[in-house]
Amino acid sequence: MSYLDNLENNLKALEKQEERDPEKVKREQERREAERSAALLRAPHVDALKNSPFTLELLTQCRGIGHQQRVLVQFTWLGETLRLDAKEKRMLLAPTSDGITAMFSVNGDETGRTTVDPKVDDAGELARRWLL
Repeated sequence: MSYLDNLENNLKALEKQEERDPEKVKREQERREAERSAALLRAPHVDALKNSPFTLELLTQCRGIGHQQRVLVQFTWLGETLRLDAKEKRMLLAPTSDGITAMFSVNGDETGRTTVDPKVDDAGELARRWLL
């Protein structure tokens, strides 16, 4: 057996030993379960953010206000998060287990944070708060 074959066998044995470590397996399983339960708690808010008329109205209002100010408002989906950018201003709409959180920032410095309920809140008011 060559040196490289021996080294490869030793690495494989170490990997299998790590896989069989009961503490590591338990921690990994607990981590996966925590991520799954957090995703299940966020799921209705993710769906509300992606599919509600509120989001469409918010994007329309932001584009309208941006047009009046001669500012291009760009929006980007980053996984479950909606990011809106207008020059140095940014708003992130992120679903959490408690609802949807809107975070406002200017030049990377957070200027405010609020909870948004798409069923109740006014999209135009949120757009004005962010851009004006």
